[in-house]
Amino acid sequence: MQPRNMSMSGVVDLAAVKAAQEAKAKAEQARAESARQGGGGAVSPADLVIDVDEAGFERDVLQRSAEVPVVIDFWAEWCEPCKQLSPLLERLAVEYAGRFMLAKIDVDANQMLMQQFGVQGIPAVFAVVAGQALPLFQGAAGEAQIRETLDQLVAVAEQRFGLTGLTVDPDAEPGGAQSAPAEPAGPYDALLEAAVQALDAGDFGGAVQAYKNVLSEDPANMEAKLGLAQAELLQRVQGVDPQQVRKDAAEKPADVQAQIAAADLDLVGGHVEDAFGRLIETVQRTVGDDRDAVRLRLLELFEVVGGDDPRVAAARRALARALF
Repeated sequence: MQPRNMSMSGVVDLAAVKAAQEAKAKAEQARAESARQGGGGAVSPADLVIDVDEAGFERDVLQRSAEVPVVIDFWAEWCEPCKQLSPLLERLAVEYAGRFMLAKIDVDANQMLMQQFGVQGIPAVFAVVAGQALPLFQGAAGEAQIRETLDQLVAVAEQRFGLTGLTVDPDAEPGGAQSAPAEPAGPYDALLEAAVQALDAGDFGGAVQAYKNVLSEDPANMEAKLGLAQAELLQRVQGVDPQQVRKDAAEKPADVQAQIAAADLDLVGGHVEDAFGRLIETVQRTVGDDRDAVRLRLLELFEVVGGDDPRVAAARRALARALF
């Protein structure tokens, strides 16, 4: 497999200037809060390379990216090119001495993350800077090309987001400075309580907006993410005719929107496996934009149920088989 997308020349165009300024402000806020709570200390070289899974992604990648660029290496045990690239990236992470961190993600064990990043083949390397994902390259690459890409990544992170990296102390205990990343500061209790009250009152639109208000300030807030997924689901099914929805889905198996609407009703009615199975079967029958619409709705329903539910884990595996 030949490397591609090695250039970082298009990074500045990936987000508007306003979005960059907002991300920079949030990164500075997170760093200030981390310093206030005693974080931000020196890390050991061993802390610069970490294994990341779906459960720890928000903490270990998204939150950490407010302090330092996080390079993501998607790999698998059976991938021969990965066995050459991964050790090189690990060595460079230590050599760059805190200017970036390396997060290693095993695609076999974390297929949802692979799908969310749109990984089509491995090895694949991305970066997350102040919560923004950037594609770096796919396939094996030479050390000189990788160094050039990393240099550009570090420069972009510093110039656009003020990320100067981590302080590395060879004598520091591994895990000492990053075992408990600080939560972004923010008085969110009132907003979260307002969202719950709106849900209880049947004001699903109000609940959606309240959760979005939290996430606009704290994108990693898990309570708000879960609440938003639930509120949006309830908003979608509010006022629909269940009998008509199910009739349409039965009579029009090729109608993507009919199947999506029926899956929403399945989930609200507690028929979790039926909802997942319906959408996975629809994925198998569709292509292009239709398939992507079904896949995205299925990922949203995963959020509603929760990643720890064994039915979600089983459905993720089935989705991966349907997609690949």
